[in-house]
Amino acid sequence: MKAIWKNVTLAESDNTIVIEGNHYFPPESIRKEYFQESATHSICPWKGMASYYDIVVDGDTNADAAWYYPGPKEAAKQIKDYVAFWRNVIVVE
Repeated sequence: MKAIWKNVTLAESDNTIVIEGNHYFPPESIRKEYFQESATHSICPWKGMASYYDIVVDGDTNADAAWYYPGPKEAAKQIKDYVAFWRNVIVVE
Protein backbone atom coordinates (compact mmCIF):
# COMPACT_ATOMS: atom_id res chain seq x y z
CA MET A 1 0.00 0.00 0.00
CA LYS A 2 1.03 3.59 -0.64
CA ALA A 3 -0.18 6.87 0.85
CA ILE A 4 0.13 9.71 -1.69
CA TRP A 5 -0.50 13.45 -1.56
CA LYS A 6 0.47 15.94 -4.29
CA ASN A 7 2.10 13.10 -6.26
CA VAL A 8 4.50 12.35 -3.39
CA THR A 9 4.59 8.95 -1.66
CA LEU A 10 4.30 9.65 2.07
CA ALA A 11 4.36 6.03 3.21
CA GLU A 12 4.68 2.61 1.61
CA SER A 13 4.23 -0.82 3.16
CA ASP A 14 2.96 -4.33 2.52
CA ASN A 15 2.20 -4.63 6.24
CA THR A 16 -0.55 -2.12 6.92
CA ILE A 17 -3.24 -2.92 9.47
CA VAL A 18 -6.81 -2.12 8.41
CA ILE A 19 -9.15 -0.85 11.13
CA GLU A 20 -12.50 0.77 10.43
CA GLY A 21 -11.58 1.06 6.75
CA ASN A 22 -8.31 2.91 7.39
CA HIS A 23 -4.89 1.53 6.53
CA TYR A 24 -2.44 2.08 9.39
CA PHE A 25 1.15 2.17 8.13
CA PRO A 26 4.06 0.95 10.28
CA PRO A 27 6.05 3.90 11.67
CA GLU A 28 9.21 2.84 9.82
CA SER A 29 7.35 3.05 6.48
CA ILE A 30 6.65 6.79 6.58
CA ARG A 31 8.89 9.37 4.91
CA LYS A 32 9.45 11.54 7.96
CA GLU A 33 10.68 14.54 6.00
CA TYR A 34 7.04 15.26 5.04
CA PHE A 35 5.61 15.00 8.58
CA GLN A 36 5.40 17.72 11.23
CA GLU A 37 3.91 17.19 14.68
CA SER A 38 0.57 18.90 15.17
CA ALA A 39 -0.89 20.10 18.48
CA THR A 40 -4.19 18.40 17.60
CA HIS A 41 -5.48 15.41 19.56
CA SER A 42 -8.73 13.47 19.50
CA ILE A 43 -10.15 10.60 21.52
CA CYS A 44 -11.57 7.32 20.28
CA PRO A 45 -13.56 5.41 22.91
CA TRP A 46 -11.81 2.11 22.21
CA LYS A 47 -8.45 3.13 20.67
CA GLY A 48 -7.56 5.98 23.00
CA MET A 49 -6.02 9.40 22.32
CA ALA A 50 -4.81 10.11 18.80
CA SER A 51 -2.04 12.52 17.91
CA TYR A 52 -1.77 14.17 14.50
CA TYR A 53 0.79 15.17 11.91
CA ASP A 54 0.61 17.97 9.36
CA ILE A 55 1.83 16.86 5.94
CA VAL A 56 4.08 19.37 4.16
CA VAL A 57 4.98 18.93 0.47
CA ASP A 58 6.67 21.66 -1.57
CA GLY A 59 5.63 24.31 0.95
CA ASP A 60 1.96 23.24 0.95
CA THR A 61 0.55 22.07 4.28
CA ASN A 62 -2.25 19.53 4.70
CA ALA A 63 -3.10 20.16 8.36
CA ASP A 64 -3.77 17.15 10.57
CA ALA A 65 -3.82 14.84 7.54
CA ALA A 66 -2.27 11.90 9.39
CA TRP A 67 -2.90 10.45 12.83
CA TYR A 68 -1.48 7.83 15.14
CA TYR A 69 -1.91 6.42 18.64
CA PRO A 70 1.27 6.80 20.73
CA GLY A 71 -0.35 5.12 23.75
CA PRO A 72 -3.37 3.17 22.55
CA LYS A 73 -5.76 1.29 24.78
CA GLU A 74 -5.28 -2.47 25.09
CA ALA A 75 -7.84 -3.22 22.35
CA ALA A 76 -5.77 -1.25 19.82
CA LYS A 77 -2.24 -2.04 21.00
CA GLN A 78 -1.33 -3.54 17.59
CA ILE A 79 -1.47 -0.06 15.98
CA LYS A 80 0.79 1.73 18.48
CA ASP A 81 2.59 4.46 16.50
CA TYR A 82 1.15 3.23 13.18
CA VAL A 83 0.04 6.12 10.93
CA ALA A 84 -3.27 6.52 9.09
CA PHE A 85 -4.32 9.21 6.62
CA TRP A 86 -7.29 11.29 5.48
CA ARG A 87 -7.89 14.81 4.07
CA ASN A 88 -7.18 14.05 0.41
CA VAL A 89 -4.28 11.69 1.04
CA ILE A 90 -4.90 8.79 -1.34
CA VAL A 91 -4.17 5.25 -0.17
CA VAL A 92 -3.67 2.80 -3.05
CA GLU A 93 -2.19 -0.64 -3.67
